[in-house]
Amino acid sequence: MSDTPYSVLDIETRRYLDLQDAPVHIRERLSITLAPRAYEPELDDLRRDWVASVAVPAFKLIRQRQETVHAFCAIGTGTGLDVLAATEILGATHLGLTDIHADVVHAARLNILSNLNAAHPVRLDTGYGDLLAPLARYPATRYDLIYENLPNVPLDDASLIAQARTSGAHFQPRSESVPDDIQRQLLSLHFLALRQAHAHLTENGSVLSMLGARIPLAVYRHMAQQAGHHAEIHTYGWKLQDEAEDVIRGHAAQQQAGYGPFHFYAPEALDNAFGQAGPAIAGEQAEAIEAQLVPHRLDPFQALAALQQGAAIGHTYVALRSRPL
Repeated sequence: MSDTPYSVLDIETRRYLDLQDAPVHIRERLSITLAPRAYEPELDDLRRDWVASVAVPAFKLIRQRQETVHAFCAIGTGTGLDVLAATEILGATHLGLTDIHADVVHAARLNILSNLNAAHPVRLDTGYGDLLAPLARYPATRYDLIYENLPNVPLDDASLIAQARTSGAHFQPRSESVPDDIQRQLLSLHFLALRQAHAHLTENGSVLSMLGARIPLAVYRHMAQQAGHHAEIHTYGWKLQDEAEDVIRGHAAQQQAGYGPFHFYAPEALDNAFGQAGPAIAGEQAEAIEAQLVPHRLDPFQALAALQQGAAIGHTYVALRSRPL
């Protein structure tokens, strides 16, 4: 357990969720308690923030398609901002959340309940532990949308997972059977979440996986199929690499150990390839954009060298929408 004190963040909802009008379901200013082991949102540069730059456009596309999401669940929620975003954008009234640390879940639960507008009451399912396992205490519960933004890099020392914010990027190696090709692409947790989701989805429910697309897009569809789902590219985009040295160095070590290969890019190459296409349009054009980026790939060693010389490094991301077969 960390001795680092909790901190409180003040977040302007309209800016964070990129809303044209005042929020309806949550407060105009969010007071977010940050547990020491929760991943800190990138409030000074929202393009680096996963919820603001990746999850929010994905939720807005679901709303644009007029899909019904009464019940929403976030695996590995951290601060609970992903749940608050889904509450506002999708109008969800039945909410679920999990994280591996009890203190993180406790803070996230309080963050959600204290930032709702009084006219939007919700049912809230919470639990700490592994992936969807904590929700077994709600045996009849099913969700229309399960959202996951999970770590990729295994870390052998379990004691380190409990330290600081290590669990934001790393996880303890798994004992379950995971196909070798899925493990080699650092997708074990995403695969296991998809497998577990079968027991927690409504009849027309789906899983929305947030993936830093440092590997070919075809691998994600293959992963979903292996887990018993049909997947589509929901949204596609790029972002600057957050915690760049640690993340790139971690991918370099994994690639040297036989995993991957993994790809990073100079921001200029990403900007040219995506042009003015927003996440939804880029999702429709994902394969063409990916092909355009192939000559500009940097492996983790090249990306680390460029970073150490002062260059910015980016990567693509994909929101993968998966439905059971």
